[in-house]
Amino acid sequence: MNKEEEEAGPPNRELYAVLQVSPDATDEEIRKAYRHWAQVYHPDKYQDFHMKEIATQNFQRICEAYEVLSDEYKRQIYDIYGMEGIRSGLELGPMLNKPEELKEVLERLKKRKEQEKMASHFRPSGTILANLSLPQFLDGDGIMGGMAMASEFHSQLSKRNAIAVGGNLEVQENAGGAAASAVLRHQLSPISSIELMGTAGLRALIGLQTTHQLSLHSTATISIAKSLRDGSINLSNTWTRQLSETTSGNIQLLLSSESSISVGWQKKDEKMSAAGELKMGTSSFGASAHYTHRFSSKSHGRIAGRFGSTALEMEVGGGRKVSDFSSVRVLYTIGIQGIFWKFELHRGGQKLIIPVLLSKNLNLAFATGAFLIPTSLYFLTKKLIFKPYYLRREKQKALEIKSKTSVEVKEARLRAEKAQQLLQNVGNRKRNRQAERNGLVIDKALYGSLKALKKRKESTEENGELASEVIDVTIPLNFLVNDSGQLKLHEGVKKSGIMGFCDPCPGEPKQLYVEYTCGGQIFEVIVDDYAEMSIPQEAHRL
Repeated sequence: MNKEEEEAGPPNRELYAVLQVSPDATDEEIRKAYRHWAQVYHPDKYQDFHMKEIATQNFQRICEAYEVLSDEYKRQIYDIYGMEGIRSGLELGPMLNKPEELKEVLERLKKRKEQEKMASHFRPSGTILANLSLPQFLDGDGIMGGMAMASEFHSQLSKRNAIAVGGNLEVQENAGGAAASAVLRHQLSPISSIELMGTAGLRALIGLQTTHQLSLHSTATISIAKSLRDGSINLSNTWTRQLSETTSGNIQLLLSSESSISVGWQKKDEKMSAAGELKMGTSSFGASAHYTHRFSSKSHGRIAGRFGSTALEMEVGGGRKVSDFSSVRVLYTIGIQGIFWKFELHRGGQKLIIPVLLSKNLNLAFATGAFLIPTSLYFLTKKLIFKPYYLRREKQKALEIKSKTSVEVKEARLRAEKAQQLLQNVGNRKRNRQAERNGLVIDKALYGSLKALKKRKESTEENGELASEVIDVTIPLNFLVNDSGQLKLHEGVKKSGIMGFCDPCPGEPKQLYVEYTCGGQIFEVIVDDYAEMSIPQEAHRL
């Protein structure tokens, strides 16, 4: 899991971790967990003043967690807004005492959130396309071959009605044209919608389209459009079906002066996306496909091709995310229309696309050089300049975060160590009892930075800098092993909230690494911060 995913991950449900219950736990499960942990940390159990002080601090955490999670309305607030919502009264001024009042406020907040969400549905988008021609420039006719601009915005008028308005302008040598369009969409029901569309300009037409969900996995769309220029009518029918969790297919039938039938499919998951289409028409045919592979959360590679009666070309390239909202892409295209380099800048819903025609002739030597020389320069620049720069920047960011949170982390480690002191005696007894039964024994458990855990495993030498990014949690995990010789950590709960744990590296993705023995066998498992862990399991055997 990368850093962006960590920051955008599930909420920090620390109170659930304190009581060691699932976010879906029932009231009875919460009460049972509270009684158990209250006994463990009750100050009266300890005679030593130092231990009593530690127990008191942890007992207060247990009581605070139970106070919030046992109250239906406080729990609702906590699940949505966290402890800030509890402490600030949801930023509503005086705390509300009556459940009815609180429920009313929650409904009002929910409605306001829906309104804010609706306002965010005003989404503008646009594309600027600038065609450049190197042969034309060399002939002295200027480098600009043509230009096109398109702009559109979508707005949610109400819960069921939306509108999209757009326009485009195109200039090619001495010719040009423009068009404007509008689409009004109405949601008839949860499974049906209807759209009224109209365009003015070069392709003036009016049309009607309706979409209906036939089943859980199938959708049908029927549209009719009439040209205002020649009166011709176009009819189309599209069927789409979800073939699997990541794959869908579609069939489209078009009846017009250029009738055709096309079959396509799309597949998309975390690592790749691909699509293909085969189209057969009365006067043409064609096939196209593309494949995009994501090397990381920031970079991807792409290969695409088109073949048919009007096109024959192949495209290869890649792109990179340069900020939270911006990405760049460079593509190399070779086909019957010539050899191109295409540069794209995407920012939000805006695109700038610059195709550069390098040559109209398909010369093998030129085509090879046009691909290899810029590609080699890119990888050399990336390796020698950009990669070292980004590594330095990431390292500097990590150092800044570490410096800002050093006091907080130090205090959190101290609290975790104190909690482990309380758990140690019982944890050791449980460990010895399990060892006698040949049951579940946690031999080593480390929680912290994903990078630090990976480097520790690869290197046998102890590194002080890496050690500061992890915390040993062997004692609390042995304590959590139940009498049946099993241990479960719930999904969706950040593990740093578990008693005896802490977050040693705020802002960094974290994992939990566990070595354990059971039945005389050695096991090993590593899980992400919010993932469920249930041991022992045969799949963990070394």
